[in-house]
Amino acid sequence: MIPIIRLGDSMLTKHSVVVPDINGDIQALISDMFDAMDRGKGVGLAGVQVGHLLRLFITRVPGDSPRVFINPDILETSIEQEPFEEGCLSIPGLYTDVVRPSSVRVQAWNLKGRPFSLTVDGYLARVIQHEFDHLNGILFIDRIDPKKKLRLLAGYEAKVEA
Repeated sequence: MIPIIRLGDSMLTKHSVVVPDINGDIQALISDMFDAMDRGKGVGLAGVQVGHLLRLFITRVPGDSPRVFINPDILETSIEQEPFEEGCLSIPGLYTDVVRPSSVRVQAWNLKGRPFSLTVDGYLARVIQHEFDHLNGILFIDRIDPKKKLRLLAGYEAKVEA
């Protein structure tokens, strides 16, 4: 059972590195990540959130099958943007609206080492962008107004310390 790293751990601010080989270790890590994500009742999880600075993440969005993204690249995002409330397993209990492109085109490798590309919109597009940000050391609260971020973090820290 792997733990999910929480806000305050410097690992969450680091850039992840390319997965050099999709082998048994990576497959086991991804299996453990699905377990951790399900325990936390999340819809996405990046390797860095479980202590592995590797460019990979997983998603399990309602109405969609589970997905694995290894060494992903976002190729294109829509001009249209929309706000939507986001949260994060690394910052449990904190939610706020984040404005993101409404659709995205991504390419990655799957668990079998096969390349794929995907164009999606809606909730899955948002989850992909959120998890991709983790690979670059960006948290969803880094995408909001700095004053609002400070207010939210002050309230969050007060709850955590209580």
